[in-house]
Amino acid sequence: MNESNKTSKQDPVTRREFVGTTSKTAAAAAAVSALPIERFAHAQSSPGDTIKLGLVGCGGRGTGAAAQNMTTSAEGVRLVAMGDAFRDKIDKSYDNLKKQKNKQVQVKEDKKFVGFDAYKKVIAESDLVILATPPGFRPYMFEEAVKQGKNVFMEKPVAVDGPGVRKVLEVAKIADKKGLKVGVGLQRHHHPGYKDTIKRLQDGAIGDLVSMRAYWNSGGVWDPRLERGKEKSELEYQLRNWYYYNWLCGDHITEQHIHNLDVINWLKDGFPVLARGMGGRQVRADKKYGEIFDHHAVEYQYEDGTWMFSQCRHIRGCWNSVSEHVQGSKGRSDINRFTIFGEDGNWRHRGKRVNAHQAEHYPLVDAIRNNKAYNEAYYGAKSTLTSIMGRMATYTGQPITFEQALDSKIQLMPDKITWKTVPPTTPNEQGEYPIPVPGDKMWARKVV
Repeated sequence: MNESNKTSKQDPVTRREFVGTTSKTAAAAAAVSALPIERFAHAQSSPGDTIKLGLVGCGGRGTGAAAQNMTTSAEGVRLVAMGDAFRDKIDKSYDNLKKQKNKQVQVKEDKKFVGFDAYKKVIAESDLVILATPPGFRPYMFEEAVKQGKNVFMEKPVAVDGPGVRKVLEVAKIADKKGLKVGVGLQRHHHPGYKDTIKRLQDGAIGDLVSMRAYWNSGGVWDPRLERGKEKSELEYQLRNWYYYNWLCGDHITEQHIHNLDVINWLKDGFPVLARGMGGRQVRADKKYGEIFDHHAVEYQYEDGTWMFSQCRHIRGCWNSVSEHVQGSKGRSDINRFTIFGEDGNWRHRGKRVNAHQAEHYPLVDAIRNNKAYNEAYYGAKSTLTSIMGRMATYTGQPITFEQALDSKIQLMPDKITWKTVPPTTPNEQGEYPIPVPGDKMWARKVV
């Protein structure tokens, strides 16, 4: 594994054991651990074997990840199963992948699974499964994949709440015991420019790290894809417009800004112990934007006393920046530009341009074929929690510790979803959703 995948030396999680934080999660992990080893043997592949790939979540990112995974080996990876809550998503994804990869796409009609249990069927057909549904589903789909003994690539974030993070961390331990390989879609860890820059900074290129900045300020993502009144149910409306509902997305500080927060965690080789912040809905306040904020600003403190200053915004017509920066005692760095300005001179990474979304699949497939230890779920879960504690801080207006976020009993994602499920958040008669109010004690009890 490369430098970015090593276990943190300043890992706040080690200060409090995960085993026992929730008896439910521990019992689930124990049940998986008790399964016979032969159930897991078929998930490994030798260098000459074909890897049977499955795709759960057939939106744009899932389709892209499947194509990128198949690109790692034109002869050695075959897409054999697909699953989604909606058939039209499968059909569109299949057509796109067939145009791109042709013979590598070998999904028979009876291997296109539709519904909320489709993931189990796709996993059963696969050696390696891509989990790219809305993030709220990630923890229990990851759990099922490990239960069935399958290798996993799961998109970020890996959860939307503390209970989900705890589940992912527990299941990650079982994946290690079974020799399964797990990749997480925090692709900056696989970009040579980021790897080179981070290593130089950790080796002291700008002296002691004094403060950090992380931004994802942009105009936002797609507007709601389904107009109110055209849905079959409130559940379908929210699933089709999943980015705007916390039980599915976690707000854009979690779904999107996690990338920048993760880079600073990687640089610090640790995770924040405290978050303080503010946020709200000022511009994207229309009811069509569901319940998420349009801006967050969070100060994160690390165990050594240093601070990261974080901003993310979904407002058009403003200055934009998706970037990470660090100030040191002997210089500074624009990390995302792979540049260092130090007392001993300036430096810039000069390597070839790399598609990091593509690059992240090569080490995973290599680990599967050559049985190398590979598990990105740990830092994926802890960087996810970093974003969640930031959201908790902006929603409440209160300081939030790493332990508070991790131990939170607030579960946004229901244990089970059917088409009869009433979503955790529902609108009033005017179609308006309840919005968090910082400083309101009632809201604080709903969030922390």
